Amino acid sequence: MASGKSATANTVTVVLYTRTPQGTWLPGAAWSGHNALDGWTTDHHEGDLHSPIGVYSLTDAGGLYANPGTKLPYLRSPQFQDLGTGFEGESLADAFNYVIAINYNHVPGTSPLSSDRPMGEEKGGGIWVHVDHGGPTHGCISLPQPDMVTLLRELDPARHPVIVMGDAAALAG
Repeated sequence: MASGKSATANTVTVVLYTRTPQGTWLPGAAWSGHNALDGWTTDHHEGDLHSPIGVYSLTDAGGLYANPGTKLPYLRSPQFQDLGTGFEGESLADAFNYVIAINYNHVPGTSPLSSDRPMGEEKGGGIWVHVDHGGPTHGCISLPQPDMVTLLRELDPARHPVIVMGDAAALAG
């Protein structure tokens, strides 16, 4: 679960939950990171600088670095490189060392780099969990690299992982 304190917050707490055989959800590790510059929305559009609120499956991963041990399909590629700077002047060079595609307007079973947008280009896409670069994102969720590695190693496609994401009020409703 990735939760921001308010609809305009661009910092997020991510908690890894595990479902027991009895159906109970147990909270595990909690990590701090970032979401989009302008917070959260239920009506995400390309370039709106908001993270989409919802529940999305996590089926595909990749990155600039080799697979750290995830069971998700993983694509290592030099295309996971951004030499630009973030909203606060921070380097983005390491942001895509590891990524997990959030299946918001993404075709499950395709590379995180896929440009296929089932809801259309205007609804945006390329929403990932990726390595934190020290500032807000365009719409993604970001975590410190050690936490990304832990998350990647924990996710098992046989358990059908999802991310529940949004601000606290939206998630409580």
